[in-house]
Amino acid sequence: MASEAGKKRKPKVIRTDGATPEGKRGKADGEQVTAGPSPGWALLKASRRGPGPAEAPGVPGGDSRPPLLSSPPQDARYYSEECEVDLRDPIKDYELYKETCQELQRLMAEIQELKSRGIKDNASEIDERRVQSCVHFMTLKKLNRLAHIRLKKGRDQTHEAKQKVDAYHLQLQNLLYEVMHLQKEITKCLEFKSKHEEIELVSLEEFYSEAPTEISRPDITLTEPHQQTLARLDWELEQRKRLAERYKECLTIKEKILKEIEVKKEYLSSLQPRLNSIMQASLPVQEYLFMPFDQAHKQYETARHLPPPLYVLFVQASAYGQACDKKLVVAIEGSVEEAKALYKPPEDSQDDESDSDVEEEQTTKRRRPTLGVQLDDKRKEMLKRHPLCVTIDLKCKDDNVLHLTFYYLMNLNVMTVKAKVTTAVEMTTAISAGIVTLSDYVTELGHPYVWVQKLGGLHFPKDQPQHTVTADNSLSASHMELTVKLLRTRLQSRLALHKQFASLEHGVVPVSSECQHLFPTKIVSRLVKWSAIPFEDYAELPYTKDVLEAGLAEDTHLYYMALIERGTAKLQAAVVLNPGYSALPPIFSLCLNWKGERTGNNDDNIRAMESEVNVCYKELWGPKPGYQLLTNQLQRLCMVLDVYLETEPHDTSVEGPKEFPQEKMCLRLVRGPMRLKPFKFNYPQGFFSHR
Repeated sequence: MASEAGKKRKPKVIRTDGATPEGKRGKADGEQVTAGPSPGWALLKASRRGPGPAEAPGVPGGDSRPPLLSSPPQDARYYSEECEVDLRDPIKDYELYKETCQELQRLMAEIQELKSRGIKDNASEIDERRVQSCVHFMTLKKLNRLAHIRLKKGRDQTHEAKQKVDAYHLQLQNLLYEVMHLQKEITKCLEFKSKHEEIELVSLEEFYSEAPTEISRPDITLTEPHQQTLARLDWELEQRKRLAERYKECLTIKEKILKEIEVKKEYLSSLQPRLNSIMQASLPVQEYLFMPFDQAHKQYETARHLPPPLYVLFVQASAYGQACDKKLVVAIEGSVEEAKALYKPPEDSQDDESDSDVEEEQTTKRRRPTLGVQLDDKRKEMLKRHPLCVTIDLKCKDDNVLHLTFYYLMNLNVMTVKAKVTTAVEMTTAISAGIVTLSDYVTELGHPYVWVQKLGGLHFPKDQPQHTVTADNSLSASHMELTVKLLRTRLQSRLALHKQFASLEHGVVPVSSECQHLFPTKIVSRLVKWSAIPFEDYAELPYTKDVLEAGLAEDTHLYYMALIERGTAKLQAAVVLNPGYSALPPIFSLCLNWKGERTGNNDDNIRAMESEVNVCYKELWGPKPGYQLLTNQLQRLCMVLDVYLETEPHDTSVEGPKEFPQEKMCLRLVRGPMRLKPFKFNYPQGFFSHR
């Protein structure tokens, strides 16, 4: 009931224009807001309908309250809050805001406490505190408006500052553009090239030391670069005039020397008959001293009729044989008369052509050649070779000889070679087994290898037509020594391989005494089969895929299949033999057939066995030049197969003794998560360990 009576007696507050600014100014001046008298009482007296504040019951103090502030005059009641924002301190407003909020909290708490008592006499006190709360709310609204005005002014100032910054930035961009333009103009001026810069002038030291003072003028040119350049150009002109005069003098001297040369040529031509008679008389002496000067002279006479590539090859090979290799023999073979006939004068050739035309007309009357015959004639004409050829014999220390015969195909402008080997011991098979022929004409004309063209000084650039290619003497000289050494090395390597193949085909892996320390004394696994296979069969094997993808197997390589056995275990090894053996090692791909098929793809130890022969091949080279590498790799393959089988754990489900008892001494049987086996043999201790 008390609350209802309080609500009925709730006064109506009338807001006046003068009350709010006075109350706000009172707060701004630092007046403490308390439960006693405040400027809000003026609003309360103007709006309350009941008895005056002095007659209100329950209000402490009665008429003893301080007198109300006088209202400002009418003209000062309205003012601009934007001007007031500039005069007020934001910090003091903030403190006033906190004090107002604290007072509101206190008043609300007191009203809550008075209401909770439920006494009827407390209604006037509640009304008084409600009025004070309204005054504080008006103060908060005033502060809120001032805050919004400050915010707006701050934004306006920020916008003006941004406009100034944009204006300054635009001016900066304009200045930077002008600077860039000036830099470009300066760069153009600095990069300007005059015609006199293309003339190579003498250095300044030579100019001041050689030029006369009338031209150099050091008192002026040392301080002025432009005058210095003009003086140097004048000196260059003076020098060129002197050189022109010198050139004319040299021409007169040249004419005199040419006349003297003609006189000496006539004298030398008269000496030719005398030299021929002297050479004829010295033939018995040449035969006695083994100095065939006459034979060499005839060879050089014949060499005049060689085509340019063969001539370059003959000259360079002869010079290399005389200077560096006494076991190299060069000779010219073929018909000299036919070679001379190729260079007949045009008149004779026309007569021969007319005769041949008459004969062709007679033959055409008899029969008409078929299309196949015409194509064969065209092929023969295109592949026609020069009548003369150059032969080179390379002799080795073991009396093996490599015979090379070089031909020149005139219409194709290429050289070919035929090879033949003469050995001290008779060979059962050819050492060139496995080399694929280029075409059906190779057996007749020879192989047109690239190194053959280089020996003849022929080079075929892509941007030059083939018919314009000429023999280069320097190209042949730069490749002669290296090619001869490679040919001799390749011959010795193939002969050594041939001896090894003969032993491997009988199941014997030959190991020299110099390489015995690389293997243990007892190796149980043995080579059962060694045979050559074509490239197609090698490519079909599933465990050679990695070698093919790596580009390590080509049609020109040699391919073999080795079979190594021990008990029920069979190890197949597909071998790729590079033509550059032993500089390039053979490559092994393994497949073990024992309790299933095991390859490098499904067994890490098989991959480790491949690494022992393919990666660690340098340990197996043996004595230089390493021709025993293949047999040492096969012997190591037998050794690691023994280690693989002996270190396999015994199957407890099978009764009886272990199929492969451990005979090799190993420090550790397996290592690591991949359970790798110890394949490295340690000499002279004789045990196996991991790498």
